[in-house]
Amino acid sequence: MIPIYDQKSRIKLLIIGGALLIAAATVIYTNVLVKRLTEREQQQIELFAKAQRYIISTEEETNLVFVQEEVIEKNKTIPVILADDQGNILGTKNVDVPKGMSEKASIRYLRGQIEKMKEQHQPIVVEYAGGARQFIFYKDSELLTQLRTYPLVQLAVITCLAVIAYFAFSYSRRAEQNRVWVGLAKETAHQLGTPLSSLMAWQAYMKESERFKDEPIVEELGKDVRRLEIITERFSNIGSVPVLKDENILQVTQNAIAYLQSRVSKKVSFTITTSLPTDTPAKVNIPLFDWVVENICKNAVDAMDGRGSIHLHIRRPARNKNQIALDITDTGKGIPKSKLESVFLPGYTTKKRGWGLGLALAKRIIENYHQGKLFVKWSEVGKGTTFRIILNG
Repeated sequence: MIPIYDQKSRIKLLIIGGALLIAAATVIYTNVLVKRLTEREQQQIELFAKAQRYIISTEEETNLVFVQEEVIEKNKTIPVILADDQGNILGTKNVDVPKGMSEKASIRYLRGQIEKMKEQHQPIVVEYAGGARQFIFYKDSELLTQLRTYPLVQLAVITCLAVIAYFAFSYSRRAEQNRVWVGLAKETAHQLGTPLSSLMAWQAYMKESERFKDEPIVEELGKDVRRLEIITERFSNIGSVPVLKDENILQVTQNAIAYLQSRVSKKVSFTITTSLPTDTPAKVNIPLFDWVVENICKNAVDAMDGRGSIHLHIRRPARNKNQIALDITDTGKGIPKSKLESVFLPGYTTKKRGWGLGLALAKRIIENYHQGKLFVKWSEVGKGTTFRIILNG
């Protein structure tokens, strides 16, 4: 059976993939714009250099005014420094020198700017008649610099939006699942109420009847009625905040197994051991915790095809001595590595009949209601599986 919520992962991947596609397209397009703008600014500086040569060589005043106003003065964005072949600074354009600097400090600042300009672009050489040379140093305009960093900013924004969308989707899915769980549990408890009341009445009648008074079946019926009461209480607790109490974890585990052991194949053996004092407490809600143990053990019985052994061992986990670990090990078919996470998804099952909700419910009960952990500690195909429950001591 395919897990019900498999589509969730696909939608998350689509969100991430879409964000990456938009980011890649933006970066590529912006780089194209940056390249074109860089070429344009280089052409402007080359035109600036030609204008310099023209100003030196021409004697017509009208042409000089045109070149000065239409070519040189029109450059409002590209920082330019003009220097001779001796390194003397002859003029600047669009270079902001900090106010309050002395003449020497200003020259040092401009020479520092020349070094930065060299890192971006090779200077343009302006040669004049007689062998004189001047150098035009320039760097990218503020607009071009901003455009270069724009893709990174946009990429960061898109990444943030994708992360927000990812977690928002995850939260909405979890909220939806919670509503489904609670609604299903409450409705189940409600539906069980009427036949349970009827069974309790029939059992009371049979106990008082002379015909059935000494029949063993009456006592067994009473046990099953009490079991149904516990199950109804479990479903009622889903969606509510359960009360956790310090309970003898060994005794609680033994009681959970005792009921199950008499109702599964006699070819399945159960053993319970502990590395802790027999009176060690753990914070549990007994009806819900019993449910978890039963679900895991029932799955183990199915995995063993009704023949094998289930061993439960109570110990302290190595990483936190304030917690208690319950390991449930079976000799069943084992779980492939690729399915270790999927086994806890609602709808995942290897049985022809079944909803695949047992382990999902168990994980929810331990992690949401007991603030503990439930995970597959070990599994090997053909050898068996160990589930570990972590509880607070």
